[in-house]
Amino acid sequence: MVKKKIFSSPTVFSTEHGRICPACNKPIAGCICKSKKTAPAGGGVVRIGRETKGRKGKGVTRISGVPLDSSGVVELGKELKRKCGSGGTVKEGVIEIQGDHRDKIFEELQKRGWRVKRCGG
Repeated sequence: MVKKKIFSSPTVFSTEHGRICPACNKPIAGCICKSKKTAPAGGGVVRIGRETKGRKGKGVTRISGVPLDSSGVVELGKELKRKCGSGGTVKEGVIEIQGDHRDKIFEELQKRGWRVKRCGG
């Protein structure tokens, strides 16, 4: 008896569901892989700094090393913007808040029990 090898290639697109995740073989909208992502390793230290580079002299407060997953960082960014009464964004796990709000943010993050350091100038 001769056994034939059957090559099973993972489905990458379905007309019914659209794009399919190659790891879990579920539709991208219901992918279970992205919910398993762990928090980024930042050494356990949240760093707060002020930066003006590339902003025509306007300063922003940058918060990096937050021990949360990507959705948690976005939620924290919204809450910090509300507390500071300012705008901002979250880019690649780094929270940027318009203006110099290092003192307010430092106190708020320490209340949450995180180890916080000031970095930069």
